[in-house]
Amino acid sequence: MSRLLIAAVVALAPCVASAEVELSFYTGIQESPHSKVTGTETATDGGGDLNFTAGWEGKSFAPPPYYGVRGTWWQTDRFGFGAEFTHDKVYADDQTKTDNGYTVLEFTDGLNIITVNGLYRWPSQWGSVTPYVGGGLGIAVPHVEVERGSVNIRGYQLTGPAVRWMAGASYALTDQWSLFGEYQGTYSKNSVDLGDGGELNTNIITNAVNLGVSFSF
Repeated sequence: MSRLLIAAVVALAPCVASAEVELSFYTGIQESPHSKVTGTETATDGGGDLNFTAGWEGKSFAPPPYYGVRGTWWQTDRFGFGAEFTHDKVYADDQTKTDNGYTVLEFTDGLNIITVNGLYRWPSQWGSVTPYVGGGLGIAVPHVEVERGSVNIRGYQLTGPAVRWMAGASYALTDQWSLFGEYQGTYSKNSVDLGDGGELNTNIITNAVNLGVSFSF
């Protein structure tokens, strides 16, 4: 892993040296609509089909809280690219768990979304306020927590591809520091290994209103 990180830094160094780098840190309120759950029970539990609709709760400020980190290399005054990590999270509501026999069904030490982004901004249009939009493609690496019958799964899994989109505006405090607010959404396909031949599949959308701070250099 360390060799890959070093190689990535070396490859990006010429771009970073000639571009504005912006690091952004944020939190906010994140929720998720219902999603369809399909799959197969483990062989121990009979190997039957899973097929129900899960109601999800975000609980943004419950520990561990919802937050995100974004790095952007602005190549011009308007266009930039970079990478982003978001610690999204979802909990199955009580009705979902009761109706379907789960003690625990959640992705709460992160429905972690990692993407490579492209962003576009409109500087100098409204003084210190700069609107922007962006999107990205990447992966979901959630911390899966499932308890049902013989299943007791707790751990990180690479569960599938993910998409991110955003729109917001930043307000410059100084040449280096700014505040920003944005809407951000994600979509991830999650195929969870339950062990013993079991699998749980669900496609999760998140919607968030974020507030954060950025530092440019």
